Amino acid sequence: MTIIVTGASGLLGSALVRALRQDGQEVVRLVRRAARADDEASWDPGTGVIDEASLEGATAVVHLAGAPVADKRWNTAYKRTLVESRVASTKALVEALKRLQTPPEVLVSASGVDFYGDTGDDVIDEDAPRGEGFLAQLCEQWESEARGAEEAGIRTVQLRTTLALSGRGGALRRMLPIFKVGMGAPLGSGKQFWSWITEDDWTAATLHILKNREIGGPVNMASPTPVTNAEFTRTLGKALHRGTMPIPAPAFALELGLGEFARVGLLSSHRILPKKLVDNGYRFMHTRLDEALRAVL
Repeated sequence: MTIIVTGASGLLGSALVRALRQDGQEVVRLVRRAARADDEASWDPGTGVIDEASLEGATAVVHLAGAPVADKRWNTAYKRTLVESRVASTKALVEALKRLQTPPEVLVSASGVDFYGDTGDDVIDEDAPRGEGFLAQLCEQWESEARGAEEAGIRTVQLRTTLALSGRGGALRRMLPIFKVGMGAPLGSGKQFWSWITEDDWTAATLHILKNREIGGPVNMASPTPVTNAEFTRTLGKALHRGTMPIPAPAFALELGLGEFARVGLLSSHRILPKKLVDNGYRFMHTRLDEALRAVL
């Protein structure tokens, strides 16, 4: 297959490119600058200008581009950036795919479990409705633009990705300095569920989706064993051979320091199950958090 990948320099994008090439696939990275290598093509998501010749005849497109959710404190301007980097870029990409003489067989587009909002203790699969809040609404808009590719007969999949565990970066990399000095602590009540998936399972599951023509629509990219934040804290401390703080970090302090993201990204509960992946034959490599953390660390 020839596979176009946007967001190829990101944590999961770079892992996917590596996995695709190891699998024998040809990869073209769609980059937001002039192409400088044979495996690159250029696009400008802001203006919608895309090197359409590079898309012509590709088997699949994996669209992962989007500004990081947790890198900056949210204000009106950064929220606009989060929306435009996802919704506008997806719209531009889909419109380009619809103009092709030979469109790809499948578009796999990023999304997030934030689609469901705060779900408390409820066990959630892909049939659950959209939740409330900024990120839930953003995910709905994002997915809606991706589904536009169906008008051209393109199978579309939306990857509702949860906390991705990687030793190369991402959320875990930000946690490690705190935990390595024994200062890790539950966040808020610690009772909120955190779903998770390892980088290896995420990439393998994405390859499984690309090759399985029966899979369409939203797919929960999460291990089948979510844990509470308190359990996650204890397990990460043990993996690093460090103790953790017995007193939780209070919710009000987190919101004071991190703003709206603390409530939505850290204190919300996501007890997510990957029903569609399991039903379509994907077998997870990592289902126990302790084993997963040892693997990625």
